[in-house]
Amino acid sequence: MIFSDLVYPFWAGNAILNDRMAIKQRAGSKANMSIREEFFMSKKVYIFLADGFEDIEGLTVVDLMRRAQIDIKTVSIKDIRDITTSHGIHMQTDLVFKETDFSDADMLVIPGGMPGTKYLGEYQPLCDLLTDFYKQGKKVAAICAAPTVFAALGFLEGRKATAYPSCMDGLKGAERSLDSVVIDGNVTTSRGLGTAVDFALSLIGQLLGEKTADEIAESVVYSRK
Repeated sequence: MIFSDLVYPFWAGNAILNDRMAIKQRAGSKANMSIREEFFMSKKVYIFLADGFEDIEGLTVVDLMRRAQIDIKTVSIKDIRDITTSHGIHMQTDLVFKETDFSDADMLVIPGGMPGTKYLGEYQPLCDLLTDFYKQGKKVAAICAAPTVFAALGFLEGRKATAYPSCMDGLKGAERSLDSVVIDGNVTTSRGLGTAVDFALSLIGQLLGEKTADEIAESVVYSRK
């Protein structure tokens, strides 16, 4: 399975684009073309995957962001693109960490699952990238066990955060929350597989606005809480 080959020509993305173009319709076709180009270039997100990541937590983010026309890339922290999920599904990522320039990123995301979270937290180049990104005030997000990686890096000190129930004790320095998704400044955390859709929609809302997130939710017949 190669997720770089997936394309989602769903009505929701077209509806969002049409709404944005209509706003500046009076400016003429040239302006509309620039809006179209800007829309499809959209935001850039990287999600980092290791062997043993939780399938649904990672790929729900990829799926819904691509429906929203966000340019999200899956990144292997290994030297090869081949990854095996926590439930034994074999896939290939879009990119390999060591070969990728992340300077164009608007958001970095890490999913949970074991032993995936452990491998992510032990991969120093990723930890260095996350730390640099966080210190610049850019958006970072983690779900399930992965917020413990943020805690270990000092991102959650004095912040509200959440995680998988058995991982809550690992949120060192954080004000622990039982909310499905917690946004505190440039850090977003979420609880687990059951909150993956809310997590993904929250990230879409942060990048493209809540109207877009609502439209994507409606397109997949999901009622936001």
